Amino acid sequence: MKAPYFLTFLAATVSAQSVAIGLPSAGESLTPGGSTVVQIQRPEMAVAIGLSSCADSKCYHPADVMGTILYNGPFKPEFHESTQPPYQNFTVSIPEAFAKGEAQLNVAHVSLVGAGPFPYLETLNQTVLIA
Repeated sequence: MKAPYFLTFLAATVSAQSVAIGLPSAGESLTPGGSTVVQIQRPEMAVAIGLSSCADSKCYHPADVMGTILYNGPFKPEFHESTQPPYQNFTVSIPEAFAKGEAQLNVAHVSLVGAGPFPYLETLNQTVLIA
């Protein structure tokens, strides 16, 4: 009888460790040669941010293809507003020669979870438009 409760607790704990992309917004237009702010929300240890063009082919899951790496390094978010989770902004440059059209902003997030602790890796993406 206790196993279902434990599994529910474990699932809630792991989901509480996940990150979210706060910026750019889904569908936002990005300019080749310009820069944009990528806001990653969640306290943990490291992230990698990549950008994949989907203009001429399908977008792949970030666990398979991260694309052009725009940032790879520490992740130390802080609380800013009481209505939002802790986050950190990363200003990244969009390569000037990047193909125009639909693209996918990819994030790989690594954290240590639990009392052990054990490593936890998640990937997520946000569709953007390179205009």
